[in-house]
Amino acid sequence: MIKTQFGFSSTAAEVAEGIDLTGRRAIVTGASSGIGVETARALAGTGAEVTLAVRDVAAGEKTANDIGGNVKVAHLDLTDLASIAEFTRKWEGPLHVLINNAGVMATPEQYTGQGWEWQFATNHLGHFALTTGLHEALKTEGARIVAVTSTAHMQSPVIFDDVNFAFRRYDPWLAYGQSKTANVLFTVEATRRWASDGITANAVMPGVIFTNLQRHLDGRSTVDPALVKSAEQGAATSVLVATSPLLEGIGGRYFNDCEEAQTVDRRGEAPPMRGVARYALDPDAAERLWTYSETLLAKA
Repeated sequence: MIKTQFGFSSTAAEVAEGIDLTGRRAIVTGASSGIGVETARALAGTGAEVTLAVRDVAAGEKTANDIGGNVKVAHLDLTDLASIAEFTRKWEGPLHVLINNAGVMATPEQYTGQGWEWQFATNHLGHFALTTGLHEALKTEGARIVAVTSTAHMQSPVIFDDVNFAFRRYDPWLAYGQSKTANVLFTVEATRRWASDGITANAVMPGVIFTNLQRHLDGRSTVDPALVKSAEQGAATSVLVATSPLLEGIGGRYFNDCEEAQTVDRRGEAPPMRGVARYALDPDAAERLWTYSETLLAKA
């Protein structure tokens, strides 16, 4: 179990202090708002070249100007396979850090043109296509992938027999939970497949942070204020997993509050916002998801 000196209240800047990533290159998806901005800011502060991969380029440019340093902006729409393909085709040179941060939460029922449920398509399939498309660039010793997930993964495993709610009544939280489980499973299988290429992947739970992610719900009054983090605090675990020397060669794990989480078999075993469901780390499910995702993209 990886333990660190940091915790719930640590900020991304504190975690990144003393880290030198000069000459390294990073991508942060969804980096024009919320914790993505603070993740990018902290990485830029280490001397890394940071690319903000965003749908709204104008918002991305504004963020880049605010951060300063060696920060670039590129268009990326995770629900558009053509956009993802264009992004990966245009990428030149090595990639050392990929933070799959973008996402949607508890959206109304909606499907892509391929018939994929919107949250699974955005949170998992889009990032899957992006990351596999950048595989060659990531084949540099010590490259790290960070998948931003959620404790909501405990709402649902990936239901392979009905991922797109063709037979189940659509539930926005079950759909979100399934997509967040997929984020964790992806890191397990990516590490198994790519560790020999010098690539590791880990999942992180940032905590409760009120950002644009919550635009489809009005749940602030139901959250214990003691569990709420600032965006700077919410970005800390992503930055730690992306940069800490403690994680060299470590992959396929789940982190929250800047440390590795305990594995649980029942939600009640874990304190609020902590712990990872055993099914989210299951290697057989991870391999199945990878194959399933490849099949879907091949048919698209």
